[in-house]
Amino acid sequence: MAHMLHVLLLVSLASWTALSLPQPRVQEKNGNLDITEINKGLNLVEGDIKGGASRTRQKRSIRGDQYRWPLPVPYDLNWSLDMNAKGVILKAFEQFRLKTCINFRPRRWWFEQHWINLKWSIGCWSEVGRQPSRAQDLSIGSNCDTVATVEHELMHALGFWHEQSRYDRDNYITINWKNIEAGEENNFEIGTNTNNSTMDTPYDYFSLLHYSKGAFSKGNESTIITKRPEFQDVIGQRLDMSHYDVEELNKFYGCHESISFLDHCSFDEMCEMSVCSRRSRGWRRVSHTAAGPHSDHTYLGTDSQGTGFFMHFSTKRGSVGDSARLQTRRMTPRRSCKIQCLEFFYYHSGSWSDQFNIWIREFDGVDDIIGTRRLMSQIQGSPADYWKLHHVPLNATKTFQVEFEARKGVGASSGGFSVDDINLSETECPHHTWPIRNFEEKLSISANNSFLHSPKYYSADGYRYQIMVRLSKDHFGVFFRLVSGINDDTLKWPCASRQVTFTLLDQNPHIQKRTSQQRSLTTTSFGLYEAHYPRIWGTLETDDSSDQFYANEGMGYGLFMSATVLRSREFLKGGGIFLLISMQDISPLRFKDTLPCPSIPVKTFPVQNDDDDDDDDDDDVPCTTQYSVHKTALRPTTLNTTASTTRSGVFSGNFWKYDVTPSAITIVVVLLLIVCFGLAVVYKRGCSKGKRTQITSAENRLFLQEQKHFTA
Repeated sequence: MAHMLHVLLLVSLASWTALSLPQPRVQEKNGNLDITEINKGLNLVEGDIKGGASRTRQKRSIRGDQYRWPLPVPYDLNWSLDMNAKGVILKAFEQFRLKTCINFRPRRWWFEQHWINLKWSIGCWSEVGRQPSRAQDLSIGSNCDTVATVEHELMHALGFWHEQSRYDRDNYITINWKNIEAGEENNFEIGTNTNNSTMDTPYDYFSLLHYSKGAFSKGNESTIITKRPEFQDVIGQRLDMSHYDVEELNKFYGCHESISFLDHCSFDEMCEMSVCSRRSRGWRRVSHTAAGPHSDHTYLGTDSQGTGFFMHFSTKRGSVGDSARLQTRRMTPRRSCKIQCLEFFYYHSGSWSDQFNIWIREFDGVDDIIGTRRLMSQIQGSPADYWKLHHVPLNATKTFQVEFEARKGVGASSGGFSVDDINLSETECPHHTWPIRNFEEKLSISANNSFLHSPKYYSADGYRYQIMVRLSKDHFGVFFRLVSGINDDTLKWPCASRQVTFTLLDQNPHIQKRTSQQRSLTTTSFGLYEAHYPRIWGTLETDDSSDQFYANEGMGYGLFMSATVLRSREFLKGGGIFLLISMQDISPLRFKDTLPCPSIPVKTFPVQNDDDDDDDDDDDVPCTTQYSVHKTALRPTTLNTTASTTRSGVFSGNFWKYDVTPSAITIVVVLLLIVCFGLAVVYKRGCSKGKRTQITSAENRLFLQEQKHFTA
C-alpha cells in the first residue's frame, strides 16, 4: 500500500509539473546516428577509414614506429569546420588528456611538416596512423560533432584499427555474413597477428572502436553476434574511451601518466591523506552512520552496498566551533592554464548551521612547511538524506594541497558531514549541476513527451538559460533555451557562439574510468538555434514558484539516451542522475585553434570561529606538522605516515610546534640508530623491525581504535 501511494504521488507530481508550464517549443538535433550510418555510400575502408582496402592494411601496421606521432600531436582546426565541431574537438582533446598520456597542441605553421588537419567534409573519417611524408586529413562532418565520434576518429589517426578487426576476434564474436548488405563484406575483414597488434590487452566489447551489432546490416538483423550474450547490446558504444582503449593507447605510445589527472580517493584506503582535529573526535573512516549515510557513495545501489568506506565528521556532540580537517597529499600543477577542478560527493546529516569548508593551501617551495590558505567553497544549510555532488573550481599556481574542514555549528544535530569519491584534475569544472532524484521512476511512469525543467542558470557572461528533459517510456531528450534575466538590457544580442554542453554523469567513483554521455550545441546569429532577445522573441511563462519570465524556443537532442543505455554502467545511483551543464563563449575559435584559460571568480565566505583564542593559529599549520599537540603528546595521525610526513617536510624543524633545528634532529636520529644497533646485538633483531615499525603501527592502531569506539 505504501509503495502504491508513493507511485501515485509521483504520477500526480509529474502530471502537475507538466501541466503547470506550457508545452515548450523545441528544435531537435539528431545526435545518435552511428558512424556507419553517417558515412553510408562513401565507400570507405571499414566504414570510416580513408585509403585503400586490404592493400592498406597489409602495408601499414600500428606496430610501425614511423606511424606513431611525436607527442604532443600537432593539429589544425580548418576554417571549414562548424563552430560547434571546433568546440567539441577541444573537449575530445581534454578527454585524451584526462584519461591517457596523449596530448595535443596547435600546429606551428611556419615549420611544421606533419599534423592532423581536422576539417569539415562529407562524413566522419580518418587515416590510420601518422602519414610519413605529409599532413593528414580527419573529417568531422555533419552529425559527427560528438565527443565520442571525434575520439573514435582520433584513435584511428593515432594508429588503431577497429576492435572487431583483431586477428583473434573469432574467439569472441561471430560474423553473420548473410545479414551484411551486399558489397559491404570487405568491412569485416580480419587482421593478422603480424600487422595488427592487440598490445597484450583482452578483447574489448566496450571499446569505442567496436562496431555495433547492426553495422552494415541489410535489414534489422544483427551482423555481429557476441559469444557472450550479455555483451550483445554493449558493443558499439559511443560514449567514451574504454579502460582497455586507454591501456592500449598508453602502451603503444610508451607513456602512462595522464596530462591532467591529479588525484582520486574512495577511501578503500586513506590515499596518503592526513587528518587532524581541534577539540573533537575528528574525521573517521566508516562504512555507515546511524543518521545516514547508510552506505558509501562508491557502492550505492549495488550488491556491494555497505562494504565500502567514506569519511565522516560527527557534530552530534561537542562545542560550537569544534572542527577537523582532512588533507590531501601535495600536488604541483603542470599545465599552462592554472585551473583545477575538485569534485566530491557529500552527505549532510547534521545541523543547518554546520559548515563544510574547502580550502587550498599553497607552498612557496620545499622549505615552506606552512603554506598559505585560501577558502574556495563552503557548504551550509538544511540537511538531506542522500548523497550530493559538488564541484569546486580551483586556481592553484604552485604546489598545493586541498583541505576539507568540517565545523560544528549551533543547534541540535543527529549526524554530521560525510565525504566520498574525491577526484581532482587540471580541467575546468562544469558550470552547473542539475540533480534529478528518482529519475528512473519518473521516466517509467511519466506520460510521453512530458518535460522536467531545471532551475534557471546564468552563464559567466550573464545570459540566463534553462535546461529541459523530455521524458518518454524508452528514452529521454535534453534541451536548452534562453530565458529572460536581469542582465538582458546590457547584453549583446543575438547571443551567438555560445556552446552549451550537457553531460549525463557516469557515477563511477574514478573520473578516469567514466564513460559519461556528452552532447553539445552552439548558438548562431542567423536563427538556426534561437539566440535572440527573449523579451521580444520568447513567450511569457510562469513557473512553479510563480516566477514570470520569457522563454525562447528550445534546442537540443530528442533522443539523448535510451532507457537501456541509462541502466547500463553507473548513470543511475539510488535511482537518481546528475546532469552537468556548461555554457561557454567559443567565439575565439573563429580565428584561433585554442580558447583562453578560464577565469575563477573570487568569492568570500563567513567562517565560524570558536571562543578559544589559544587555538586560533592551529588552522594555519598543515595537519602533519601540528596534530593536536596542544592537547596531547600524540604524533600526527595518518594512515601513510612515512609518505605523508616526508612529503610535508615534518623533519625540517616544526614537528611538535617546538623550535627544533635540523642539526638537533640529526643528533637524535644518530643516537636512535646506535640504540637500535645495540638492541639488535642483544636481542638479535634488526632495527627495521624495531622502533620505527612499532611507532607506525601504534599510530595506525590508535586511529583504528578511535574508529572502533566511534558512535555516530
